Amino acid sequence: MKLYKNLLLAPLFFNSVTYAQQKPNILWITIEDTSPQFIGCYGNSDSMTPVIDKLANEGVRFTNAFSTGTVSAPSRSSIITGVKTYKTGTGNHRSEYPVPGFIKGFPYYLKNIGYYTSNNAKTDYNVANPVEFTNEAWNESSNNAGWWNRKPGQPFFVVFNFMNSHQSRTMTETYSWYEKNVLEKLPENERIGVNDFKMPPFYRDSPEMRKQVARVYNSVKLTDNEIGALLKRVDDDHLRDSTIIFFFADHGEGIPRGKTNGINLGYRVPFVIWIPEMYKDLSPWGAGGVVTDDLIDFEDLAPTLISLAGGKVPDYMAGKILMGKNRSKPADHLVLSTDRSDNGIDLVRSVTDGKYIYSRNFMPFMPQARYIRYMEIGEIKQQMRKDVAGNKLDSLQKSLFEDRPAEYLFDIENDIWETKNLANDPAYKKVLEKMRGKLQMEILRSRDVLLLPEYEVGLISKTTTPYEFRLDKRKYKVENVYDAASLSGFRGEEVAANQIRMLGSSDRFVRYWGIVGLRSQSQNILKSYSKEIVKAMSDSYPPVAVTASAISFMAFENASAEENLKRYAESDNMDLALMAINYLLYVDQKLPFISTIQNVYKMDGRSYNVKAACLDFLGSLSLVPNNPDYRE
Repeated sequence: MKLYKNLLLAPLFFNSVTYAQQKPNILWITIEDTSPQFIGCYGNSDSMTPVIDKLANEGVRFTNAFSTGTVSAPSRSSIITGVKTYKTGTGNHRSEYPVPGFIKGFPYYLKNIGYYTSNNAKTDYNVANPVEFTNEAWNESSNNAGWWNRKPGQPFFVVFNFMNSHQSRTMTETYSWYEKNVLEKLPENERIGVNDFKMPPFYRDSPEMRKQVARVYNSVKLTDNEIGALLKRVDDDHLRDSTIIFFFADHGEGIPRGKTNGINLGYRVPFVIWIPEMYKDLSPWGAGGVVTDDLIDFEDLAPTLISLAGGKVPDYMAGKILMGKNRSKPADHLVLSTDRSDNGIDLVRSVTDGKYIYSRNFMPFMPQARYIRYMEIGEIKQQMRKDVAGNKLDSLQKSLFEDRPAEYLFDIENDIWETKNLANDPAYKKVLEKMRGKLQMEILRSRDVLLLPEYEVGLISKTTTPYEFRLDKRKYKVENVYDAASLSGFRGEEVAANQIRMLGSSDRFVRYWGIVGLRSQSQNILKSYSKEIVKAMSDSYPPVAVTASAISFMAFENASAEENLKRYAESDNMDLALMAINYLLYVDQKLPFISTIQNVYKMDGRSYNVKAACLDFLGSLSLVPNNPDYRE
């Protein structure tokens, strides 16, 4: 194991300096892409995670811990800044938009009060100037970083990130790669076989799918072993009795329907805090072996760490302090979000109280299993597409490939795999309305800047930061924008009539949400408004014109719309190009665009996401193989 070798090669450390210190050492153990449903201490008897289970059994296990997002870079943006991504504008995956200079990577505040801060080694913070941002936060960020480089007696905050549960291991890399890099690193008695677990019900229970899902269990098992090696080093250096240990995943499971998807499976994470006897007084939950249903999300981590270290929490951090003398009042709900992942555009906002999760799909014309290149090249996704084409899936399994409803409401206490949407069940009307209200309140209070298309976020970032722009009530009339966006995804004649009226607004963002909302309407309804939609193809705001062209081609077979979409796909603005190609992924008639997309893929200066979307388009027509040569 590479990490363990690094630990062994690290300088031997003086072992006596931490016993009498007043400030706690803090160790973060983060793992990738893992849902609690695949961890032993969360009730999965098929999983083999003895190290994690022991840590939980001796510590505090959280049953209601959630990532703020469903893919790594946005989640890490919230972790490192202590600010939700719909405020900073950093919710779109692998973007580099600026944040205000006063927003620091939170270890900066620990450094300033004497802590040694080290990160081993993933950053992926999704902000502009990432090298400068990272260097300001950490004393060291590298594959060799650890507590051993601190000064004598200096308290530390150190992070170790383990990659072997990442989506690349569990589904994206080839099976032969997985065998060499995961399976063969496990002793045979520690391997989980293809028939040694219960299949999630949203997957077909077939030998082909079992072969793929077994990858999750074995990748998590290898990760558990690596965590054991790290904790042994902590013990060997006699640091356990002075170190608070946090263990958690960066978001939900990295398999289709989990990662990138705005439901519980994408958000909920395993989360444990292990507290030594020396610092038991900091725990509001009691001694070890405790389970708590406190609601927490990643916005809470930065203020909690700063407070534990004895620092002053900056005013811009709105998260809760989870433990210690300054502990905040526990939350009664959380608001979570997911936006673009790689080339897969989306916008979902979610509310959970721990018992229910409500998700508002603002672009539900794309399915849960939408086109994202990093998933499409995985054998499990290819098998699922074969199964849906062969009519081998039940209604739940097939729903992953169908348009989404505007709203999901799941009982995540009694339906952990989210098999039954309760949004239209009259018995849950009050729950639904309560969740809707809390979401609206947060969107308006926070002035959610990601209601704007990414094209606009890019323009804003040339002169200011999205965080600051959203606060300008003259330029950003969020109430008007939300009123328009709040209809998007709902279907029906009355909704469509309102959306058509929005196309006449002087506010370009209102027009944008009017046309995006129309994309979810049926063709019969759209044909009643062909004149207005075709006219919108000439709108002065490009995101409106692109979307109107996509609708006009899909619903009316409009020749000018076809030419517009080809032109926008070739745009030098990567956000407009991606928007156009993304729409083309979900039209039935793709043939007129084949040569254009082939040419775009070959053009110089195209972003990864645009090229990936091109490959997804061509792959959907079986014009390129889904193999590693096409991973970019």
